[in-house]
Amino acid sequence: MRLRNICVLAVALTIPSTGPLLAQTTNAATIADGGRVFQNTCSNCHGPDGNEVPGIDLGRGRFRRPMTDQDLIQIIRTGIPGTAMPATNLSEEQAAHVVAYLRSTATAKPSSSASGDVARGKTVFDGKGACASCHRVNGVGSRLGPDLSDIGQQRRSIDLERSLVDPDAEVLGTNRFYHVTTKDGVTTTGRLLNLDTFTIQMIDAKERLRSFIKADLRDHGFAEKSGMPSYKSTLSAQELADVVSYLASLKGRVTP
Repeated sequence: MRLRNICVLAVALTIPSTGPLLAQTTNAATIADGGRVFQNTCSNCHGPDGNEVPGIDLGRGRFRRPMTDQDLIQIIRTGIPGTAMPATNLSEEQAAHVVAYLRSTATAKPSSSASGDVARGKTVFDGKGACASCHRVNGVGSRLGPDLSDIGQQRRSIDLERSLVDPDAEVLGTNRFYHVTTKDGVTTTGRLLNLDTFTIQMIDAKERLRSFIKADLRDHGFAEKSGMPSYKSTLSAQELADVVSYLASLKGRVTP
């Protein structure tokens, strides 16, 4: 699904909550479902924050004319004739979940009111934050943590900020660290690469490829907490805003 041409309808207006279906179904579960649909499909054009099209900000409810929730549901389902916005096979309920998600993002605000700067954020990322000691961007940095080269295409700015200040709040399954303890008591923690019936492969803290036979281990499993440190007290509000702006700019292409 592409919501690109909802963009044709946009300015700084919040979405009116007048659709009866949406009013009946708006709750945490439906918003989460709408978010999954949006991030998996719509963000390809609009970006995770819904602001990739110049002058448009779906994530903050900016439209060119007032539209009811039902108007938006209709557009998501039937598209806009004569434009690149196609009809979809989403049910009315699924489309309502997407609209509920967009409405919820319009009220979600980053904790910092500071305006970020991409260039300054890269300086903090490379320097004070020492982020490259775990992460890789455009082929530069460590392979221990997730590659962030296209993180701005995958995560919303508000989620990026939360990962920086409270990394344990949400740890994606693919980012969870794994630990193994051998029978002689040596524990190794790192990024899991493969787990099968008999063996475990991981990258350890020194970026070494390690392989373990389960029968030789005393214990193994996912780490309970994120391997990511909190920058809540390490970086200032301005520095956090700058790093978030830099991360949001990473779309899988080289950032100047």
